[in-house]
Amino acid sequence: MQKNSKPLIISAPALALIATLLTAFSGRAAEPARSQRPQLVLNIVIDGLRSDYLELLSECFGSDGFNKLIEGGVVIDNVSYGPGLDMAGAVAVLNTGAEPAVNGIAGSMTYNTARHLALPTLTDPGKIGNYTDETLSPAAIRVSTLSDELRIDGGGAAYSHAIAPNAAEAIIMAGHAGNSAFWINDATGNWATTTHYREVPSPVTSRNYRSPLSYRIDTINWTPSLSLSDYPGLPAHKRYYPFSHTFTGTDPDKYRRFKTSASVNREVTDLAIDYIASLNLGKRDAMDMLSVGYTLAPYVGATDTDARLETMDAYVKLDRELARLLQSSESAGATVVILAGTPSKPSGEADDPKWHLSNGEFSTRKAVSLLNMYLIARYGNGEWVTDYYDGAFYLNNEIIERKNLDAEDLRSDAAKFLMKMSGIANAYTIDDILEGRTDDALRRNTIVATAPDVYIDVIPGWTLIDDYAHPEAPKHTTIRASSATAPAIIYAPAGIVPQRIGGEVDARRIAPTVSRILRIRSPNGASQPPLPIVFNSKISK
Repeated sequence: MQKNSKPLIISAPALALIATLLTAFSGRAAEPARSQRPQLVLNIVIDGLRSDYLELLSECFGSDGFNKLIEGGVVIDNVSYGPGLDMAGAVAVLNTGAEPAVNGIAGSMTYNTARHLALPTLTDPGKIGNYTDETLSPAAIRVSTLSDELRIDGGGAAYSHAIAPNAAEAIIMAGHAGNSAFWINDATGNWATTTHYREVPSPVTSRNYRSPLSYRIDTINWTPSLSLSDYPGLPAHKRYYPFSHTFTGTDPDKYRRFKTSASVNREVTDLAIDYIASLNLGKRDAMDMLSVGYTLAPYVGATDTDARLETMDAYVKLDRELARLLQSSESAGATVVILAGTPSKPSGEADDPKWHLSNGEFSTRKAVSLLNMYLIARYGNGEWVTDYYDGAFYLNNEIIERKNLDAEDLRSDAAKFLMKMSGIANAYTIDDILEGRTDDALRRNTIVATAPDVYIDVIPGWTLIDDYAHPEAPKHTTIRASSATAPAIIYAPAGIVPQRIGGEVDARRIAPTVSRILRIRSPNGASQPPLPIVFNSKISK
């Protein structure tokens, strides 16, 4: 020590400050590092997915598909969509967080009263098709989607692609801002898109030119994956008749039938895996999304009315496809999987008459004629009923206005008359829906601008004969009641604790919940709160 040096003296307040800072720094160092946002989002929608089949077939599944997601994710047993939605309408609710009255999509088809025919809801004459003559775009979706919000959040650096058997689901999942959306063309079997999306990823081009479905369709044979005795709950008489479905080149509907079979799910997975590998999804400095559509809906080509064996086998096959898809994403960064089912219509095939079930036939052509004659008798000559489509009647509003009649009263008269017809369980008007005289969910799912005037419900067990729209070859559909719910699973092992949510959950809550997990904005039409899921302590809430 130097002669004149003095010892360093630190005041008490300064010592206290140093101690506080040291404690803060040591505490911060001891905190676990917060997990990063996911780098890959797999947005999977499965038409016809049912909770009871997932439970029934759990022992037939492997450990890397459905069971992996169920055991490690948030399982929502009953996501409720409300009545009247097909897959396109349900997918729109899932991806926008908004009901059809807000998001603009109630179904894949919308009846055009001016042209007297049903057109795809996503029809856009301003766009042209790529590998198809369809003119479609997401313009009809009135609000933003999860895909849009992810792209906006990433400033354009995030990729969002969608692959599905059908156009509507692919486009809705890709949203307005997606990079690409591809589906299987009904006429050629090619993977097709719309010029709204500017990108055609190399896997699509390669498949369409080097290994098109049209070259392979004759060789695809759908047969059971397991011994028939291994399918649980299968009645004894069904264990002796395995199925075998092919898709012959001479069948003009071969691609449409193929798209409702379990075999189409493999085509979707193959392309999805190629996307992940070739586009480096999940391996870039951005959060990417790959949306995938599958089907488990009753197979239209089944010879059995309930298609139970085909349905079970479709689950077993899809479990393997999910395992392949999940495995392909393992090399990416943190992955979040959103898997949601959409309720599908049951088979419209009639049961064998030998069972003597109550039944009858309801002719749409006859109903239109009788209703028109009734309205003529009450209100004078004219073509009062202009159209029938998908369980609803359209009245001639031009005549109603010209005769200065009360449109609501006339619609009410029409509904009361229809209620007296054999085979009708219920008849109600657009006014009943809007004024709250029906289920609130039905009001949410109704788009007023394109809504018909009078709706009918045919008694279950009766056969609806659509000989109005198809007079030369009437379409016969046996009515069966069906559920408007389906399960969903949110899998984020680095972010949320596995848990199960029972009871009905509004489908509009899925998008806000996913947005919270991804730490992006909710779609701009989403008004419902996210679900109260339990987060891992390492993730920011």
